[in-house]
This record gives sequence, structure tokens and C-alpha cells, in this order.
Amino acid sequence: MRVSREKAAAHRERIIEAAGALFREKGFGGIGVADIMKAADLTHGGFYGHFASKDDLVAEACQRVMALAIASWEKTAAREPDDAFGALLTRYLSPRHRDDPARGCVFAALGADAARSGPLVHDAFAEGLEPLIALLAESAPGSSKTARRRKAVAAMSGLVGALLLARAIGKRELSDEILDATRRELVDGRGR
Repeated sequence: MRVSREKAAAHRERIIEAAGALFREKGFGGIGVADIMKAADLTHGGFYGHFASKDDLVAEACQRVMALAIASWEKTAAREPDDAFGALLTRYLSPRHRDDPARGCVFAALGADAARSGPLVHDAFAEGLEPLIALLAESAPGSSKTARRRKAVAAMSGLVGALLLARAIGKRELSDEILDATRRELVDGRGR
């Protein structure tokens, strides 16, 4: 049965949306095409009509998630123009973000998986990371553009690492401590 272009585009969107959440929740290897198609409420056989490979979907789903993150970060920064840097870091290092990997940071959820992937995924991650670093650099403390960029790269690395560790351990008290200590060092200690 042939579907209209509009219906095919809607199906593709459902696949990308389902994949973005499932990959962040279970990892690239922890979820198969059949599971993604089921979550999108579509048949497994239709996958290759939309994507050349699973890696193609991985890259596209990650790009979509990163675009949403960029938009969200822009809104957060706009709401707190006097301290956008602090607002971005505080929001990122929240227990709510830690506790919802399926809707959280793709870098913390899938960074290790991406490192083991091919150039298509590597490129998607690099392209998605750069605008987030640029947003941080716009509001980061520092006397020069170079200093602010360095601070932004270090902050992004600290954010992702802290969230990854906070999610990886089973002890809530230590997990909370990781988030709090990182926030304090990056936000409160930024003038040092």
C-alpha cells in the first residue's frame, strides 16, 4: 500500500522522535530497529524506506535531539540574561535532568556509544556540540574571547562528565553530591 508524501514524512518524524528517546535511554546497541519501529507504531519492514541504515537514523536522531537542546538552552539564557552562564549550568546539573536520560543530554547519555561509532555519528556529535559551546562562551566569564571559549569548553566537559557519573552510580547521596559539587565549582567558583 502506497502512502502519501505527507504521511511518509509524518512516519519519518515518528521514527526519529522514538529513536531519539530510546537511544538516550538504552544506548545505540541496546535498542534495535524493530523496537524503534514498534515505539513509533510502525512496521519493521518500513524502516529502510526512510533510512539507509541504523547509523543513518542514529545520526539524524542525535541531530534532532541536539537541535532541541540548542533551542532549550537559548530559552534558558534569554530568561536569565544577567547570569545566563549560571542558569544554563544550574539547569543542566539538576536531579531532574539526571533522572530523565530519555529526554536529557545526548552527550552524557550516548557519548561513549558515539565514540565507538563511525564518521557519520562523529560528525553529528561535533556539529551538535559546537553551538552549545558557543552559547556557553557568550555568557562565560573571561577577559577575552579565547578565555571565554576555554571556560565554555571546560564547563561543557564538566557538565557531561558530572551527569554521566551522577547517573552511573546507584547511591543517591553521592549522585546528588556530584551534581552539587560540580555546580558549585563551575557556577559559584567561576570568578576564581
